Amino acid sequence: VQLQASGGGLVQAGGSLGLSCAASARTFSMLVMGWFRQAPGKEREFVCSISGSGGNIYYADSVKGRFTVSRDSAKNTVYLQMNSLKPEDTAVYYCAAGSVLSRSTRNYNYWGQGTQVTVSS
Repeated sequence: VQLQASGGGLVQAGGSLGLSCAASARTFSMLVMGWFRQAPGKEREFVCSISGSGGNIYYADSVKGRFTVSRDSAKNTVYLQMNSLKPEDTAVYYCAAGSVLSRSTRNYNYWGQGTQVTVSS
């Protein structure tokens, strides 16, 4: 499985940004997809995850109500819509694929290359 994330950039606080992650997998609909982020000097942290069907979703408390994850099986793509962005959302964002709906990086076997999101104050 190969994952290609895109859509990062620079945005002012309070603004919005959308990320995409395209997967090269015949069984995309069976994959749990997750988004994680890593700020400089910090550990990679969980942002959200979505089940293969899209029916189950987890969010980190820090993004709940501001971020929305979705997926399109016809396009083998998962999306992350980020609204009301804050400077503390600045990080490299990674998409990941696994088989278990989880908040732990250990449950994701495949990772994208990461895309930088910078929120200015």
